[in-house]
Amino acid sequence: MYYIGVDLGTSAVKLLLMEESGKICNIVSKEYPLFFPHPGWSEQNPEDWFAQSMEGIKELTEGIDKSQVAGIGFGGQMHGLVTLDQDDNVIRPAILWNDGRTGEETDYLNNVIGKDKLSQYTANIAFAGFTAPKILWMQKHEPENFKKVVKIMLPKDYLAYRLSGSFCTDVSDASGMLLLDVKNRCWSKKMLEICGISEEQLPKVYESWEVVGTLKSEIAEELGFSKDVKVVAGAGDNAAAAVGTGTVGDGQCNISLGTSGTIFISSHEFGVDENNALHSFDHADGYYHLMGCMLSAASCNKWWAEDILDTKDFAKEQEPIQKLGENHVFYLPYLMGERSPHNNPDARAVFFGMSMDTTRADMTQAVLEGVAFGLRDSLEVARSLGIKIERTKICGGGAKSPLWKKIIANVMNLKVDVLENEEGPAMGGAMLAAVGCGAYPDVETIGKKLANVVDTVEPDPELVAKYEEKYQQFRKLYPTMKPLF
Repeated sequence: MYYIGVDLGTSAVKLLLMEESGKICNIVSKEYPLFFPHPGWSEQNPEDWFAQSMEGIKELTEGIDKSQVAGIGFGGQMHGLVTLDQDDNVIRPAILWNDGRTGEETDYLNNVIGKDKLSQYTANIAFAGFTAPKILWMQKHEPENFKKVVKIMLPKDYLAYRLSGSFCTDVSDASGMLLLDVKNRCWSKKMLEICGISEEQLPKVYESWEVVGTLKSEIAEELGFSKDVKVVAGAGDNAAAAVGTGTVGDGQCNISLGTSGTIFISSHEFGVDENNALHSFDHADGYYHLMGCMLSAASCNKWWAEDILDTKDFAKEQEPIQKLGENHVFYLPYLMGERSPHNNPDARAVFFGMSMDTTRADMTQAVLEGVAFGLRDSLEVARSLGIKIERTKICGGGAKSPLWKKIIANVMNLKVDVLENEEGPAMGGAMLAAVGCGAYPDVETIGKKLANVVDTVEPDPELVAKYEEKYQQFRKLYPTMKPLF
């Protein structure tokens, strides 16, 4: 049988066709526009997502026996606000995760309602990207539109609704709305009151592998599929990517070196750190996860190489770097402000410690090390909760650098496992569909079976000791400079 994974990204939808064995048969990507109607705003038209997904599914399944397609699952950009009226028409363009218009609403939630209450109700505090502040913004600035709202949903859930007619979401994606009681996996009545919405306006909450329905007959006919094809709830992009890398079960870890950087730790136990420095969300495997998200990771290296050094040959820039753990130059990686663990939009990037003998290679090395130290800040918060991590998977564009993987292994003192194929949320979506269709008993089983480790970068005790000393210096820099930001 075949399973389709749909990764609804910010710039494109990526679709993946997988056999039950985990073999990837085809991958298709379809782009759609992103709109910036005002500085700091970011919007998309949900109809574009649906149209491009339908075209992509047709292309993905050309030339195969379509009667063998059993299920469709999702991964998707989180936090976006999609609103429908009583006739199921989209009321206004979706407000996306990277939209920054909700500064006032975020301040109101954190400082008037209070971080303690938010954490008690949802296990998290408010960030400008989350969905609840967007609902408050719409209520205040577009009251006529707000009156029309009958359904509130997240981006990937709009696709599930159009394909199956099921008004649904999953626990991992719903965790990022600031409306879900994460510990008990249900909507928080207190948060609904604060946001002035009713439970009827929100979708039914499912586990990520659960079947929410089957294809509508007209959709099945258009795609040439059986109308018995199961539609599975899916997961938010980070949780779906974690399924795809086998970061499931207790105490597993995945580091993503993409534009932003994340450290994702799966856990059987629910946990919240006292400062809410990490996001505490439900995981797609039926349990929980903690996630630290730094806003600039591989993008720091891209900025340094392309904009400052005027080169795209990243490997050549890294060639002269020989002496790890001995660099006197430090780099704070806060080009876009910072989310975890500092939650400070005003933080900025800094080079520190240059002298007359500082070289270009020292500066490049400092950028790679600064990102690793920034991720370690989040790891230290997890360790303070008693979570013991010994190894991590790694994915994302930055993970293509052997040197960066070696730095990560030694700064974190973790074994770093490299995967055979890393197709992120699309692979996770297909795997969740396979579980929903009964091909595998649970998410943990498929995650462990299909995520093949082909290499491991081991920490070197001597280097670990050197980097420990450097990290202790690094962690003093942000609090010292914070008043200057």
